[in-house]
Amino acid sequence: IGRNGAGKTTTLRAIMGLLPLDSGSIHLDLDNLGAMSAYRRAHVGIGYAPEDRRLVAELSVEENIRLPALALKLGSVEAERRLDEVYTLLPQLRGLRSRSGGGVSGGQGKMVALGRALMVARKVLLLDEPFQGLAPALAMDYARTLGDLRKHRPELALLITESSPALLDKIADRTLQIERGEVLAEPAGAEVTDPE
Repeated sequence: IGRNGAGKTTTLRAIMGLLPLDSGSIHLDLDNLGAMSAYRRAHVGIGYAPEDRRLVAELSVEENIRLPALALKLGSVEAERRLDEVYTLLPQLRGLRSRSGGGVSGGQGKMVALGRALMVARKVLLLDEPFQGLAPALAMDYARTLGDLRKHRPELALLITESSPALLDKIADRTLQIERGEVLAEPAGAEVTDPE
């Protein structure tokens, strides 16, 4: 968590390989991510849903979700398996699949961006301010979806940036505070739970 400008988005973009590191290193398993392109990071299983969704307006919702499978040159069987998994985890997207990316609401767009990130997220899912701009009811629905995702994909690490810690109460195992790009500490009252 952190206020606007604290470095949350910059941190996720650096993990994804969209920004260079000024110092330090980032490792996933035994892989040094700093030596990999963003494309390669997606190949090792990191999915990213940016704050601004970045949907292609001219493509359908399903085509937007499929984009990572095309970029990574996944075989058709694997791409279909992953798409089915996305629709199982996010059933609300099934009814939107033929709608244009430019024709969805803000909340629907956040779900589409989540589905697209899940197409490549085998190990880590990066979510940048996923609740920003959502009406309270939609924010609760999105939080429920993330809770369901954790149950169905317990092997998947979720790294979520957020300005409001209350939105992460029922999702996060651990909460860290960031300021000026530096992790300060766990916020007062933050509870660390063991998911095991």
